[in-house]
Parts: sequence; structure tokens; C-alpha cells
Amino acid sequence: MKLDNLHKLFVHELKDLWSAENQLLDALPKMAEKADHPDLKKAFQDHLVETEEQAARLKTIFQQLDFEPGGHKCEGMEGLIEEGKDAMKIEDANVRDAAMIAAAQRVEHYEIAGYGVASTYAEKMGHSEAANLLYKSLEEEGKTDRLLSRMAERCINFEAMVTA
Repeated sequence: MKLDNLHKLFVHELKDLWSAENQLLDALPKMAEKADHPDLKKAFQDHLVETEEQAARLKTIFQQLDFEPGGHKCEGMEGLIEEGKDAMKIEDANVRDAAMIAAAQRVEHYEIAGYGVASTYAEKMGHSEAANLLYKSLEEEGKTDRLLSRMAERCINFEAMVTA
């Protein structure tokens, strides 16, 4: 698709988000399995449910716009997930948890940027229902990022620090 107007750019952003969320749906169960700290494990499991809901919202938007969601691969998310896979290979459980939080926060920041852009485009073009759905996902991504920060700051980074 030639990106020669805001509507096409909006659809491109949605396809990028769709691909990103679907890649994340594959990665989150693996991250939850490798997490040692029970709160981190639960955070990954809870975010999997949210990610399923976010993908469903995107599907709703695609239906409203009469577009198919596939046909694009989000290479940014692919790279971030590869970094997460590297984090999951760390042997020390405490250090691995700290590294997985760092990797997960990179993912959250990428999604925050994507949802922020897409919701702004939707609002600008008068797609108020799509903007509301995208904004809801944006809020969830921010909430997850803040949760991961609190876990890292309150215990997980300290546990990784005292491991050595």
C-alpha cells in the first residue's frame, strides 16, 4: 500500500500493531513460564489476557474500516522479542527476572508509541470509536509499564543486585 495520505498511514499503523500484538501473544506465555518471581509471573499472565483483548479491539477497528488485519510483519516487535528471548536464557533467576522486566518494558514503550500515534490519527480523521478503543489499549500498556517499574524498583532489581 502506497502511504500517500493519513488514512493509509493509519491503516499501516494498525497493521503494525496487529502484528506486534500477535507476536506478543506467542511470547508472553514463554516469559511467564521463565519468570521466577510470582508477581512477575502473574504480571505476564495478566498481560496476556489484556493483549488478547487488545488484539480483539484491533480486529473490531479493522472490521469498521473494512480492512483485513494481516499482510504486514512488525519488525520492531520481532527485534524486541528476540531481546526478550536472550533475557530468558540467563541462568540466574533473579538476574533473569530483572532482564525480562527490561525487555518487557521496551515492548511496552514500543506499544505505547504505536497506540498513541494510531489513536491520534483516528481522532484527527473523526474515527471516534476507533480512537476510544485505541486509547483504552494505550492506557493498559501504560499501566503495565508502571507495574513493571514498581516491581523492578521495589524488589526484583534488588534481588538481582544481591545475587552476586
